[in-house]
Amino acid sequence: MNLPRRTFLKTSLAATASAALASKLTSAPAAESAREYYELRAYRLHAGSGTRLKADANPALLDAYLERAFLPALDKLGVKNVGVFTEVDVNKETTSAAPKPGSPVWVLIPHRTLESFVEVTATLNADATVQNVGTDYLNAPKSSPAFERIDSWLLLAFAGLPKMEVPAFSRNRTPTRIFEMRDYESHSELKALNKMAMFNDGEISLMKDLGMNPLFYGQALSGPDLPHLRYITGAADLATHLANWKKFGPDPRWVAMKDLPKYADNTSKNTARFVVPKPYSEI
Repeated sequence: MNLPRRTFLKTSLAATASAALASKLTSAPAAESAREYYELRAYRLHAGSGTRLKADANPALLDAYLERAFLPALDKLGVKNVGVFTEVDVNKETTSAAPKPGSPVWVLIPHRTLESFVEVTATLNADATVQNVGTDYLNAPKSSPAFERIDSWLLLAFAGLPKMEVPAFSRNRTPTRIFEMRDYESHSELKALNKMAMFNDGEISLMKDLGMNPLFYGQALSGPDLPHLRYITGAADLATHLANWKKFGPDPRWVAMKDLPKYADNTSKNTARFVVPKPYSEI
């Protein structure tokens, strides 16, 4: 079939552009190998309006599975520093925290490569040992499932903090340790990239200087509520964490940065959650 010259040129140019993009994507993992990936899961156990649960799921089923089957299997695959958290309600005036009713169980899984993410997601529960140890959870009856649903996000570490940094109070399992997880949504993809640049250009270093112990920063590549970024900071206790955040707002470096025109309107929603680790959490 003979194509008109104009049509032929348009088709050829489109094919060339597609090939160039495919080549760039193929080479991207090697160029970004120093940056980790994170899967963040939210296991929803609460029986609310519109859920399939007639009553809240039994959290003991999920806890036993995560502690005895899931985390040991990840360890065998070389996946370390897995965090398991629940939310708490914080009263900043009294510097106190209480368990948040209906909280999901949050699981943070760091991956060195995308292949690690695929292997864990696609095959881990096919492992005979996992099936044996986690049988009560995996074989929960349809009438009484172990969870309502699992939300999952895949995130790419920021260039400004390419690998997770686990603070000493986590490595030492300080019992009073607490974390704050924030996600910043943006109204467009470009503005989300702009907010990431703001962190890479100064916010990350400022938070580290102020002792806020950032654990990770991640660009959400897939999952609900895109586009957004997410990060976690923390401290050995709530009072220290709140005091560190109080230093952030008036810091001259932040005051100078936050109103720069180039960073205008890059966040449309900021959600903060206080989380504490489960006893078996590795963070």
